[in-house]
Amino acid sequence: MSSYYVYILASRRNGTLYVGVTSNLLQRVYAHRNDFVEGFTKKYGVHMLVYFEECDEREGALRREKQIKEWKRRWKLELIEKFNPEWQDLYEKILS
Repeated sequence: MSSYYVYILASRRNGTLYVGVTSNLLQRVYAHRNDFVEGFTKKYGVHMLVYFEECDEREGALRREKQIKEWKRRWKLELIEKFNPEWQDLYEKILS
């Protein structure tokens, strides 16, 4: 069974946020961090992984991504704060 991930990247603490979904979190975040992905994250320097959650199915991950994208900014910040109160870059954590 495959895993899918919903993730949030930030430019800095309380900075610009990006919500995405992927089946390969490590590879996708690496691509964002190294500006291999054209668009929003490259333009605004959104490279810090501050939140992620795992979903068992693709459809569930896509629904969750859409849900979070529709949230008010304050709710997204609260989600990050609950999961990662220090706003650490979690990329190193997923490398292990």
